[in-house]
Amino acid sequence: MSSVDYAIILVYFAVVIGLGFWYQKRASKNLRAYFLGGKNIHWLALAMSGSVSNFDITGTMWIISILYVLGMKSMWHHWMWGVLMGAFFLSYMGKWVRRSNVMTAAEWMKTRFGSDSGGKLARTAYALMAVLTLACFVGYAYQGIGKFASVYIPLESLAQYTSIPWLQKMLTEYEPDCLAVLIIGITTLYVVLGGLYSVVVTDVIQTAILTLASIFIAYIAWSRLTPELLSQLPQDWTSLRIPWRIEELAGTDNAYFELFGALVIVWVLKGLLLNAGGPAQMYDFQRFLAARDARDAAKVGAAWSVFLIVRWAMAIGIALLGLTVITNITDSEQVMPVVLQEILPKGIRGIVIAGLLAAFMSTFSSTVNSGASFIVRDIWQPYFRPQANEKESVRFSYLATLLLVMIGVIIGSMVNSIADIWNWMMMVLGAGMAIPNVLRWYWWRMNGWGYSVGTFVGIILSLTILFIPDAPVYYVFPSVCAVSLLASIAVSLATQPTDCDILVSFYKTVRPFGLWKPIVEKAELSVEELSSSSESVLRTILNVVLAMLAITGLYLFPMYLVGHWYVNSIIWLVLAIAAILALRYTWYKFLPAERS
Repeated sequence: MSSVDYAIILVYFAVVIGLGFWYQKRASKNLRAYFLGGKNIHWLALAMSGSVSNFDITGTMWIISILYVLGMKSMWHHWMWGVLMGAFFLSYMGKWVRRSNVMTAAEWMKTRFGSDSGGKLARTAYALMAVLTLACFVGYAYQGIGKFASVYIPLESLAQYTSIPWLQKMLTEYEPDCLAVLIIGITTLYVVLGGLYSVVVTDVIQTAILTLASIFIAYIAWSRLTPELLSQLPQDWTSLRIPWRIEELAGTDNAYFELFGALVIVWVLKGLLLNAGGPAQMYDFQRFLAARDARDAAKVGAAWSVFLIVRWAMAIGIALLGLTVITNITDSEQVMPVVLQEILPKGIRGIVIAGLLAAFMSTFSSTVNSGASFIVRDIWQPYFRPQANEKESVRFSYLATLLLVMIGVIIGSMVNSIADIWNWMMMVLGAGMAIPNVLRWYWWRMNGWGYSVGTFVGIILSLTILFIPDAPVYYVFPSVCAVSLLASIAVSLATQPTDCDILVSFYKTVRPFGLWKPIVEKAELSVEELSSSSESVLRTILNVVLAMLAITGLYLFPMYLVGHWYVNSIIWLVLAIAAILALRYTWYKFLPAERS
């Protein structure tokens, strides 16, 4: 890269760290200010923050990697991480979370299971699961940012300026690790200083940068792709059709995807369970808790997916250029940094790289801020310092942030690729927590003991699978889910149900649907309320389906557009617009009142 590119990136880092100092005083007033921004942040800013937090650099590298390998059919892969989560957020889950009126997702357990031994254990189980998951996310980010930065920052050239053997070895043999530690260290600084205030404000700035950078890259790809170049693509590359087996992948580095049909089944199942169980990326939950009211929380859910549209246009543009223009790439996880290095002019390259670093910092900061909130609020305070004052708690949150980052860096340094840690997190560890997270919302008889045992059993099984890494995911995922389900149900039925007053209070406040009939009868709702609730369930299901169609169309429209497949692009755009117009009458008209 040129000196201009490096100057742009340095200026950007200076700005975001400056924002951390700027918001330090405001964020350190109390834990509510530090972790939830005082519940006074505009819904659009929260949506931008949550959206750009999913626009992470490692995830984008992985999206491009499997597009490069599988083509458009790779869109089915993204069900595994809940790509259509916005449909559930806007339809009902956003307002359910906000009505809970707590500070963390683990603290939510108190409103659902109470404060007895079972309730406390459920809160601890969720917190430990969340910290483990978020530490893995830090490790996953570590893998991606190291690979990305090593293409642009040649640390090995600095080795000639030192005669210290161990330092020379670090700069040459462990260049990605050194860069990952450096960038993570800078990001951690501004997260520690500013809490959620700095996270959200910088996320808004980064949304603008990422949007412009993504549109620019997509335009470059569209302008450079010709019919002759596109004719080089493998047959059916643009098809969404699901083949049961992709025989040409057998025996290759991508043999994982050979039995594609079976994988799609477990990917879709995982996505539905993940989204039905509520915001489960941990920092997602935090964005809805920080909304001003349930109406704003639903709007956060609606806008969540909108800011990600440009990501998909950029991703397919880079993948297509890697397949047709720059054809010497051997590691599919390096497609993004290599293509950007080759196609972008100086100056512009610096802006784009700053934008992508912004994506990394957004996801990383949200992950770490959320993880620290679990450590402080749900582990340290209840078990070690129940009488801690606000200032002491905020100070400990700094230490918790650093601890989480250190654990994540250790995890990241122990894995070999983005794929290794991503697949384990999503399909194995994710299987261990999916069932308890779903049952807690929809089944009144689920109690704290059932949730805790189901979660702990799932985590233990997930860690056990690490010792049999070659086990096919289409066997592992349903097996872990089945054992977790049996444990959750058996223990719940074998122990006392949650106190009836707590369940009635939870139902009246959150108003979930599902298997709640005994509690509905005790809640003494009026005939009008019961009738409205029944209609609301049917309308909610319709809204989920419409929103899923809208989001799918909004993502596929620019992808087909960049590839010059205009008929497909128009079809998906029309379907998306039709679904959005329908939501105007089935969803927007029925939003909760303000401050509800």
